[in-house]
Amino acid sequence: MISSYQARCQQRVDAALDALFIAPLAPLERLYQAMRYSVVNGGKRVRPLLVYAACEALGGDVARADGAACAVELIHAYSLVHDDLPAMDDDDLRRGQPTTHIAFDEASAILAGDALQALAFEVLADAQRNPHDAETRLAMIASLGHAAGPAGMVGGQAIDLGSVGIRLDQTALETMHRHKTGALIEASVRLGALASGRADPAALAALRIYARAIGLAFQVQDDILDVESDTATLGKTQGKDQAHDKPTYPSLLGLDEAKAYALKLRDQALLAIANLGESAEPLRALARYIVERRS
Repeated sequence: MISSYQARCQQRVDAALDALFIAPLAPLERLYQAMRYSVVNGGKRVRPLLVYAACEALGGDVARADGAACAVELIHAYSLVHDDLPAMDDDDLRRGQPTTHIAFDEASAILAGDALQALAFEVLADAQRNPHDAETRLAMIASLGHAAGPAGMVGGQAIDLGSVGIRLDQTALETMHRHKTGALIEASVRLGALASGRADPAALAALRIYARAIGLAFQVQDDILDVESDTATLGKTQGKDQAHDKPTYPSLLGLDEAKAYALKLRDQALLAIANLGESAEPLRALARYIVERRS
């Protein structure tokens, strides 16, 4: 079920994303090429899938979620471009291809990341690309800005960079990952719910519990795969966390306990949306997929 749903959603968001990368001026062609390369060069599109699935779970029309789906993927792509830079994680491989600063150059990668971040908020503010009333669009912008900034993803990356070689306890490790990885996943679910036009407080509360659980489960599984998988399967350098002495769930809990924790988080997510009915089945499938994926 999840593979066919994923294919449909990927096709939908990819078509919407593709329309964003047309250079308006000839001197901007290289910048737009770097932006396109950073976004359309593979990727599972988990965050756009969550936008669409949350919208559907509340009975919304997925066509009204395209803007939100594009915005979260643009933010995700920008974060990967910047994380891969020599000043950050210094990675040469992403999604099985050279990272943006390798394929282009470091300055182009920085500019492409900056442009993708700005474009995400432009899409949400645009009533044609994001056809909702002004109040809903503003709520979406605020949610994504909070998730992407110092209280979310950027803050998590700062904690991560400051934690190399430091032994973190589980609480500190979860704080880092709820910011670095979980915040954007939570925002994806929230934006999908807002796009449905049917996001009452009870539904938003249930979806927030769901999103917090899968956001953490996603990172736990990433840490497991860094130990168990290989570079070809992952599409990025395997074993780099261990090589850089980064704190991870397997290093803290042990591999078997980390796997058990991922399953516990999956079950928490499923329980949170138990009352949403059949329309939430894609969300349930995504929760299972997140802890079963091999890349």
